Amino acid sequence: VRSFNVPTLVLGGGGYTLRNVPRCWTYETAVMLGEDVKDELPFNDYFEYFGPDYRLHLPVSNMENLNSPEYLERTKIQLLEILGDIEPVPGVQIQTGQVDSQLNPRPMAMEVDEPGPEEASGPDKRVTEEMTGQKEHPAELAP
Repeated sequence: VRSFNVPTLVLGGGGYTLRNVPRCWTYETAVMLGEDVKDELPFNDYFEYFGPDYRLHLPVSNMENLNSPEYLERTKIQLLEILGDIEPVPGVQIQTGQVDSQLNPRPMAMEVDEPGPEEASGPDKRVTEEMTGQKEHPAELAP
């Protein structure tokens, strides 16, 4: 991505642990900037969170994967069923062509408001309570 030489916004999400997020973002930021970062962490206010080794990179673990293929398949099916029940929310209107499609909302009858004193007086003129007969906000104190 860096080779494209365009502005880049990098986002993260989920699975945060206080000890690993700073490590991850420090390393990822260094990679994005093309900088080398020392593995030894400098002393700071949160230094004790990174013990016992106080290093940027965690030791590699050869932990055995105890997730059976059957368990993973059941979890995948359950997740897909849950996701299948979620109605999509598009960023733009989707029209499926079906008459009763939930993704193609029916037109609504809208009432057109008459311009109030705010619009009639122009954007540069102050509208007072006397002009409208109402307070600007319901929480305002009575006179």
